[in-house]
Amino acid sequence: MVQKYESPVRIYKYPFELVVAAYERRFPTCPQMPIVLDCEIIEDSVYDDGARRDTKRRCKIAVEAPYLIKKIIGVDVVFFIQKNFLDMKTRTLNIEATNESFATRVEIFEKCRYYAHPENPDWTCFDQTATLDIKNFFGIEHSMEKMGMKQYTQTTLKGKEIIEYFVNELKQEGITHVDRWAAEEIANSTTAPSTNAALPEKPPLCRDNSILDADYIAKYLGQLTPLQESKLVQLRKRFEHGTSEHPEPDYQTLLRFLRARDFSIDKATGMLQESLQWRKEHRIDDILSEYKTPAVVEKYFPGGWHHHDKDGRPLYILRLGTMDVKGLLKSVGEDELLKLTLHICEEGLKLMKEATKLFGKPIWNWCLLVDLDGLSMRHLWRPGVKALLRIIETVEKNYPETMGRVLIVRAPRVFPVLWTIVSTFIDENTRSKFLFFGGPDCMHAEDGIEQYIDTDKIPSFLGGSCNPSILTVVESIPAKLYTRCFLSVCHCTLIHEGGLVPKHLYKSESIEENNGAIHAHDHHGLYKAIDLKPGQMFELLICNTDPKSVLTWDFEVLKNDTLFAVYHTEKELEQSGTDDFSSVFDAPDFKEGTNYKKIEQSVKCRPKEGVQGSHEMASTGTYVLQWMCPPSCDGPAQLMYFHEILSSANYKGSMTSLQSGFSSNSLQSR
Repeated sequence: MVQKYESPVRIYKYPFELVVAAYERRFPTCPQMPIVLDCEIIEDSVYDDGARRDTKRRCKIAVEAPYLIKKIIGVDVVFFIQKNFLDMKTRTLNIEATNESFATRVEIFEKCRYYAHPENPDWTCFDQTATLDIKNFFGIEHSMEKMGMKQYTQTTLKGKEIIEYFVNELKQEGITHVDRWAAEEIANSTTAPSTNAALPEKPPLCRDNSILDADYIAKYLGQLTPLQESKLVQLRKRFEHGTSEHPEPDYQTLLRFLRARDFSIDKATGMLQESLQWRKEHRIDDILSEYKTPAVVEKYFPGGWHHHDKDGRPLYILRLGTMDVKGLLKSVGEDELLKLTLHICEEGLKLMKEATKLFGKPIWNWCLLVDLDGLSMRHLWRPGVKALLRIIETVEKNYPETMGRVLIVRAPRVFPVLWTIVSTFIDENTRSKFLFFGGPDCMHAEDGIEQYIDTDKIPSFLGGSCNPSILTVVESIPAKLYTRCFLSVCHCTLIHEGGLVPKHLYKSESIEENNGAIHAHDHHGLYKAIDLKPGQMFELLICNTDPKSVLTWDFEVLKNDTLFAVYHTEKELEQSGTDDFSSVFDAPDFKEGTNYKKIEQSVKCRPKEGVQGSHEMASTGTYVLQWMCPPSCDGPAQLMYFHEILSSANYKGSMTSLQSGFSSNSLQSR
């Protein structure tokens, strides 16, 4: 799918020639664009007595992506080719940029234009278009499309800031005017300062005659400026004639899509049209009446609606730390988890309308409380992360501006790894609504959740008095009516504690290993295979020179039992495969507790068990990952493993307190 971007026309209240002089100063690098590491001129030609100049540059760009994604693509920098076509006679500068790196997998084309304002020759206009077409990118095309276009949008917003910066720099040097090109003059000559009378700004958009009723706005929509109200009415007119297939969206829906696109009518129209088509194709309007929750989800999915927050928003609680991500995916599949999420979102839309009526004020988003107690590296199982990214992408496209506040409670030290990966794909405005509570007492701590949720509504597992795992008043109410009654009766609904999904509930066609090959999270050869005879061991030696970096591992036992442990010594050791039946620590100069120690206790891993873990490498020296097939086994053990070192520089400020996720806990991921 080709992603397109088009910026609105930007106006600089400076002459074209001064803007071009400022533009040239951004090369080869500029402080506002730290991702541009270098720009090298590879071709430069001047024509027509200096009136025209064609310049070709090769630009080196730093890859701004989560570390694990950079690991998958295998590069830290990419190269772009930029071509500039400057015509001082017509006062235009056309710019084209295409990617040189990954050109067979990705096509990026950007076109920019600076030109003299058609009505005020002393002003300069700028417009920009870009397309992104990811054909084949290591299996993460959709996520990369979203991340690429979002980062591209953020970067282009800096364009005006850059020009203003260098215009001011020119002024500080006494350059406030650059003469227009003439055949007998040098185009870039400078003269004394001059002033120009600026034309008046255009008046704001006039208010539409068919305005909304003030009482309706106050009760159902909230405070709107006259301009916002006018744009809401204009957007409504574009969708006035609804059909049975495409019902006319209500004002609350229109307003959410307008807010998501900064009240741009055209952009909101496109986004809403795509969403309405998506709803039709997937029969979303029928999901509340037709969706049947799978039995395994009812029993093991740890989430549910629970009262409301202090602002009246419907409150949804998700106990992610106790959720068996792998078990749910293997038992119901990715599509079913997405459908469950959409059902929750549709419930949320309905509850917002009920809350609006109940509290007599506009409630147009909900509150999400995520309990991360129990979160470990097992939650970073790659198919699970992939499913999560797909869910986030779908929700952000079709349910914009529905998340009013996200409370992340009891966030463990492993959480920054997951957040670093996932946050890249969350809209910046949504990210600003996240509040984090890392300690065990998230209720009574300073600025705790009591300021957002009434004490008698806080669940007992967070220190409150409400027990959402027990049905007292509403136990006779059918499950489908829970959401209808919870706001009015103000009692708890059922939220399961999660737990491991039994293997006999797994579907054979779901994410599964076939004949010993882990296709689901192979990631293009990142995993390596090991065969160990009874009594044989394999030791992976990691020499660490980066204190506070993080060692992570992920392995799956395919056949027979395997013992796993992690050791550390301050000595620098080299990988050696001379004797697979003895350890490097069997040498006479090693003594456990004296010059080496076990930093992760030995665990016994059985076939089909996956283990993920991490350890902050607080000091230098050698860290040893050790796998061993017990001598008592009746045959060889087989496993696939992957390890990675997350440098302290990449996670500075968010990873400094990360400690081991402990393999024993990771064994819950089956």
